[in-house]
Amino acid sequence: MWKKNILETIGNTPMIQLNKITQHLPGTILAKVDYFNPGNSIKDRMALKMVEVAEKEGKLKPGGTIIEGTSGNTGMGLALAACVKGYKCIFVTTDKQSKEKADILKAVGAEVIVCPTNVLPDDPQSYYSVAKRLGKEIPNSMYMNQYDNLANRQAHYESTGPEIWEQTEGKITHLVCTAGTGGTITGTAKYLKEKNPDIKIWAIDVFGSLLTNYYKTGEIDMRFVHPYISEGFGEDFVPQNYDMSVIDHFEQVTDKDGAIMARRIAKEEGLFCGYSAGSCLQGLMQLKHELNNDSLVVCIFHDHGSRYVGKIYNDQWMMERGFLEVKTFKDIVNGRINKKLITVHATQSVSEAVELMKKYDIEHIPVINQSGFMGSISEVGLFLKVFNNAEIKHATVESVMEQAFPVVDFSTPVEKLGSLITKENGAVLAKDEKGDYHIVTKYDVIQSLAK
Repeated sequence: MWKKNILETIGNTPMIQLNKITQHLPGTILAKVDYFNPGNSIKDRMALKMVEVAEKEGKLKPGGTIIEGTSGNTGMGLALAACVKGYKCIFVTTDKQSKEKADILKAVGAEVIVCPTNVLPDDPQSYYSVAKRLGKEIPNSMYMNQYDNLANRQAHYESTGPEIWEQTEGKITHLVCTAGTGGTITGTAKYLKEKNPDIKIWAIDVFGSLLTNYYKTGEIDMRFVHPYISEGFGEDFVPQNYDMSVIDHFEQVTDKDGAIMARRIAKEEGLFCGYSAGSCLQGLMQLKHELNNDSLVVCIFHDHGSRYVGKIYNDQWMMERGFLEVKTFKDIVNGRINKKLITVHATQSVSEAVELMKKYDIEHIPVINQSGFMGSISEVGLFLKVFNNAEIKHATVESVMEQAFPVVDFSTPVEKLGSLITKENGAVLAKDEKGDYHIVTKYDVIQSLAK
């Protein structure tokens, strides 16, 4: 039987066992992969529920406008509901969120307003404040307020919790979930705890969020709040969706560790997940000492990696934040004993170039003139030419040179260098911070990767 509309495809997402990253952990580790929802995130569940409850209560009327403050995923779920049900959408987000999220929301017909991240929740410029104001100002509209709207956690009590219980045949011992609005972890936990109060619920938070300290002390202490890069979880206030009594532990994860783990999940498990999935699994790894061979752990993987291709899945973005420790051109040069670049002038003879190769035991030499680099010579290229015509050794280098080596940035990753060095091009050049040029060859790249 076919589906009547896209909303009927929400839920019943797969449970997938993790095998490589978690191979040294006791017990069985499963991922509830909710990017299989039509909007590619777990937020589809609560977005539809909030709309349905608002309709039932008469707060959302035909032709109305849905307004929400969102990091992107809730907005996508609401947009899908709006498409089917005929509502307009205005979403307010922060400048911290990935560009892809805003672009996707616009693609499904929503208006997107971007607000600054580093302001307090009650600041008039905060995305919370702007969304609330628009909800009051725009006629026939409703501010959904996923943070305090209890339909959020109800959605997970009615769907996510029962699915996990059924998929694990009631054998689940631990639920691990990042903590943001509180809807997913609270609603799911309430259902599971009713089934088995011994199930441990572990909330994963980020440094810079106040939720962990609030859980421990019951106090809202803004000293624990500072800017963080992680997306989709962590808060600088306590949403009403939380019921801390159903949570057994809060664990904080760094921005870096969460991002690196997300990339590992993609490469090692074949699951292209978002930032929160990496942080969720990283949090579990930090708590692995609490597990035993009978443990059956379910990690919530909230959303899809396509939301983060410009961030955690972008090498340059990762390197700029010190998250990605990759070998670069600079590392190769710093790891060599002989760092001096040997060049040959275009007017010198081929025999002089050959002598330089012998003296310094090198295969590739850049050719220069008064204007700079103009070509190159290689041991293989010279051998073929001399073999065919022995008199070439008296000719000038300019007459037998090959194309100039590409010049790249000094911080270019080794993996990129490998794609630039080909059969026709045996090396690349780069200028260091002092203005001096260096050369890297295929042999250098192979040596660096072997270390």
